[in-house]
Amino acid sequence: MALATLGVAWSQLQWLVAALGVGLGFGLQAIFANFVSGLIILFERPVRIGDTITLGALTGTVSKIRIRATTVTDFDRKEIIIPNQTFITDQLINWSLSDTVTRVVLTFGVAYGSDHRLVHRLLRQAADENPRVLTDPEPQVFFMDYGESTLNFELRVFVNALGDRLYATDELNCRVGELFAEHGVDIAFNQLEIWLKRPGEARKVVEGGGRVSQHPPPGSHGDPGDFDLDGGDAGDPGDGR
Repeated sequence: MALATLGVAWSQLQWLVAALGVGLGFGLQAIFANFVSGLIILFERPVRIGDTITLGALTGTVSKIRIRATTVTDFDRKEIIIPNQTFITDQLINWSLSDTVTRVVLTFGVAYGSDHRLVHRLLRQAADENPRVLTDPEPQVFFMDYGESTLNFELRVFVNALGDRLYATDELNCRVGELFAEHGVDIAFNQLEIWLKRPGEARKVVEGGGRVSQHPPPGSHGDPGDFDLDGGDAGDPGDGR
């Protein structure tokens, strides 16, 4: 009636009203999605205040849950506001939803020639001595594979709470280092074999202890002998052969 009094017909405004409705629908889409996601979080409770979560690259503790967004406090004491829709659509890890027990996996590489059984026993001893390591599930030690320069072992233990993970890792690494040193087990390091060759010269290989062996080039005959790194003739009486 008011529009008719002003002389404006509804047929002239209906498309404008429809366009405004569509614009508001698109503009409020994210807000509405976050609102519905907040209701899902409150009713389904996939996260609760005090839970430790990992969402993408962020790990922290849930401090506030609201209709539009949730506040997570990370380990640097920073508060991050996360839209509720992210909790519903992205992959979420809740470390303390129903069970606080988590597994810690430590990898150790020992030198070739080490006693496999001894390494296995020392790793298990370090786990059994640590009070943070649970006895049920019990610790496990596995000889995983033969690496390029190492024999690779894994020590798998379970701890009672998320806060024990770093402390258990530090204590086990320190204790394993002590046990390896006491029993003469060497932590391995990368090893390389270097071949040296100059145009027109025999091929040389640097061996352990700094000794250099000389090999004849393809098609040559005779024994070229060995020589020192400083270029001295291997046939000299003082070359130590």
